[in-house]
Amino acid sequence: MRKVLIANRGEIACRAIRGCKALGLGTVAVYSEADKDALHVALADEAHPVGPAPAKQSYLVIDNLIGAARTSGADAVHPGYGFLSENADFAKAVIAAGLRWIGPDPDSIDDMGDKERARLLARSAGIPILPGSARFHMGALEGLDAAAGEVGFPLLVKAAAGGGGIGMRRVDQLPELAKVVEATQSLAEKSFGDGTIYLERLVERARHVEIQVFGFGDGRAVHMFERECSIQRRFQKIVEESPAPHLPATTRARMAEAAVALCRQERYRGAGTVEFVVDSDSGAFYFLEMNTRIQVEHPVTEMNTGLDLVALQIRLARGDDLGELAQDRIRAEGHAIEARIYAENPARNFLPSPGLLKQFRLPDAAPSLRIDTGARQGDQITFHYDPMIAKVIAHGRDRDQAIDRLLAALAEVRVEGVATNVPFLARVLSHPAFRAGDVFTGFVARHQTELMRGLV
Repeated sequence: MRKVLIANRGEIACRAIRGCKALGLGTVAVYSEADKDALHVALADEAHPVGPAPAKQSYLVIDNLIGAARTSGADAVHPGYGFLSENADFAKAVIAAGLRWIGPDPDSIDDMGDKERARLLARSAGIPILPGSARFHMGALEGLDAAAGEVGFPLLVKAAAGGGGIGMRRVDQLPELAKVVEATQSLAEKSFGDGTIYLERLVERARHVEIQVFGFGDGRAVHMFERECSIQRRFQKIVEESPAPHLPATTRARMAEAAVALCRQERYRGAGTVEFVVDSDSGAFYFLEMNTRIQVEHPVTEMNTGLDLVALQIRLARGDDLGELAQDRIRAEGHAIEARIYAENPARNFLPSPGLLKQFRLPDAAPSLRIDTGARQGDQITFHYDPMIAKVIAHGRDRDQAIDRLLAALAEVRVEGVATNVPFLARVLSHPAFRAGDVFTGFVARHQTELMRGLV
């Protein structure tokens, strides 16, 4: 492996480029017409255009990405997260082109990308699952009402090809179902090129806890502990941390064992995340899904463990010996917490806020503070892509110190030209219930009045 094409944009493309350069590898960026002057383009050794601004005409066009790899002479592809990162057809196309795929085997992507099949595989690995339905394709909704009755209300309509909270909507009663399904399918088709949905029972007071895993492709796998991802708005994570506050040690251990068991059964290869719903009232946990890619929140794990997950992905793909990655040698120290900064307006229901970054200043990185971004002052934030513009990750000896350091860092952020969620994030982190560790996926809705007071 000599040169890696990063089949993505923004923050994760910049992160992957840094990871490649640290290993002495050449880097190739791809860009749409809207991204020709983007930071990831400037950081890479070379860059190639892949189409117009809309992702469906550029970053989601497999032939264009493979063409860029061939033109550049790249011999490997890193997909990042989002876009085609969990698309088995893309992985197969990369491999068929004679390139190394820095990700799981296509069969694993297929297995876990098919949410119905993933649930069955999880159950066969001994992991509890929530009641759910079979898949419903675009224009083929016969039996939808009956399936909803069997799943029970409240329920979630979920995009079968979804991820990152995209394509997930709540339904409380039957009359709402058809309209929500139509909207979710439309969004899923636009975001993933697949409008298939399924239904799943909603746990009212739920926590979203995930286990970072790494498999070697031969039935061996390890975990790198858990991340708490319960602070969300519209099913999109905005704050993640590790360790999960007040999670019983027995529950933590059982979830990690379950995640590793699924990876072993699947003969999973590379980095992945097994996500669980934890019932705050009963303490029971259920398989939610497995993401066969690097996660947005992977820096939380890296800060706690000292591991470089992107480097591990690349090293495994090029055939390096990862003998040092043994379970009994993986340690986590202190507490890490991440806040995602979005160009969005909390006072307007978190609507994206496209525009010119007239001013964009972030705090300086330090041993206890990490800054990941794909934007810089003078960039244009467009409506074509996800509006996340930076992640700020703080580490401390304990949760209180980590939160204090993150709050101090957010206070240094200066943005002009677009609205951001920075003041809202500070409200969340300062809220007495959050400081007490009383976290669940309905936290923002429960405390919305206090969190929104005075924000304009």
